[in-house]
Amino acid sequence: QVHLVESGGGAVQAGASLTLSCAVSGRTSSTRTLAWFRQAPGKEREFVTGLLWDEEQTGYIESVKGRFTISKDTAKNILSLQMNGLRPEDTAVYYCVASARHLRAIHRPEDVDYWGQGTQVTVSS
Repeated sequence: QVHLVESGGGAVQAGASLTLSCAVSGRTSSTRTLAWFRQAPGKEREFVTGLLWDEEQTGYIESVKGRFTISKDTAKNILSLQMNGLRPEDTAVYYCVASARHLRAIHRPEDVDYWGQGTQVTVSS
């Protein structure tokens, strides 16, 4: 079992920045990829960005490239998401997720093994 606890969400104006954090605990030895998904109102959950826990590889969806940065602190077991230049369309509940699959195989919610409880990010125009 892997436990994921997010923090750092909030309500901001367009153009602002937020940093989300995810505390990772439990049986992390089985975790290969940590990632962020999000779910906007009325939409399905979507992959946003992810990284390999034991290697230097990251991936982003096109709409957040250049604005969002995912990072990790393996000593402290923390996953972070720095979000700059936030837009109203970034409004969603953001979930920290873990999977035994390689980053390249993470596309849909079904590819995820563990979910955090989610943190709300609201961006107003």
